[in-house]
Amino acid sequence: MINAENLPESPCVRNCCLNDDDICLGCFRSLDEIRLWSAADKPTRELVLQRVAERRAGILQLRRLGSIYVEQLPEA
Repeated sequence: MINAENLPESPCVRNCCLNDDDICLGCFRSLDEIRLWSAADKPTRELVLQRVAERRAGILQLRRLGSIYVEQLPEA
């Protein structure tokens, strides 16, 4: 049995919305990572949290680049 006292907490922020790649835009976990979280051991959760941080940074960077692109479009 997994000891919950030593496990990293879920990154869930209760703002669930999946993008086209099945990534939650609230916590940045994949649908599979969300499904497996409750049964995951500490190393697995830490790996997921590392992926979440990388994914979050990438998605936020794309959003910033997207807003720069929109700002540069000519007005109709």
